Amino acid sequence: MRILPAALAARLAENATTLCRCWALHRRDGRSLGFTDHDRDLSFGGLVYEARTGLEAAEASAELGFAVGGGEVAGALTSTGIAESDVAAGLYDGAGVETWLVDWAMPEARLLLDVATLGELRRAGGAFVAELRGLMHRLDVPTGRSFRATCDADLGDARCGVALSDPRYRAEGRVVAVPEPGQLVVALAAMFAPDWFTGGRLAWIDGANAGGSVDLRSETRDGADLVLDLWEPPPHPALPGDAVRLTAGCDKRLATCRDRFANALNFQGFPHMPGNDFVLRGVEGDRDRPDGSSLFR
Repeated sequence: MRILPAALAARLAENATTLCRCWALHRRDGRSLGFTDHDRDLSFGGLVYEARTGLEAAEASAELGFAVGGGEVAGALTSTGIAESDVAAGLYDGAGVETWLVDWAMPEARLLLDVATLGELRRAGGAFVAELRGLMHRLDVPTGRSFRATCDADLGDARCGVALSDPRYRAEGRVVAVPEPGQLVVALAAMFAPDWFTGGRLAWIDGANAGGSVDLRSETRDGADLVLDLWEPPPHPALPGDAVRLTAGCDKRLATCRDRFANALNFQGFPHMPGNDFVLRGVEGDRDRPDGSSLFR
């Protein structure tokens, strides 16, 4: 049961029709933004909720028990509100969202309706729709180790132990050409084995995308240059001359861990664990008695 604050309960008892919704977005980089569907700015809790084109409620749902509830908010991508480049750069991924019911004539009369995080963002033209995920969503996040043939560590983390600062596993270069938004031609000072950076990561050193990074889908050779396919186009157009840093990729297999990184002792998978083919293959022994009786009597 939700208890209404006394100030809001008193306003509702007076049949007040001065209610609006406010949203507070708390990005992971520490920046907070406030939006309201009212026609003028509101301020409370040390944050200004601006009446610009930012967010509006699109859909809401609630579930009983431990079911994951949520909803959606919609908004426009504007230079004064939520910028398209910031969304593309992932600055709003996993951002915290507070939804408030506020009496705009008396902002101290307000009720916190929900606390959620931003999930999937769908962009279309100059607008977006963001999925809201309730607190119960965290119960669906896998925790602990996974027992599988491939490694479940991230390359370079404490469990992996590979030093990505080693010049054998990273290289710097410059963009030579941009054939299409999700593809780059990069010139490196050193040569590496084929597919060395497939599944790796590209970080922007300078240019419009400086400080950002993106995963690499694959690499091919064009003479001495690398043609890199990115999983996502950068938030800002890449230009010839932009400096980048490439980090080697890992496909999580024991052979790669051993041969490429000489790190088999830290391999965090179970390569000798029997797979489905072992479970489904026929049993050894007397095949003339498929009656379920013991094969050892």
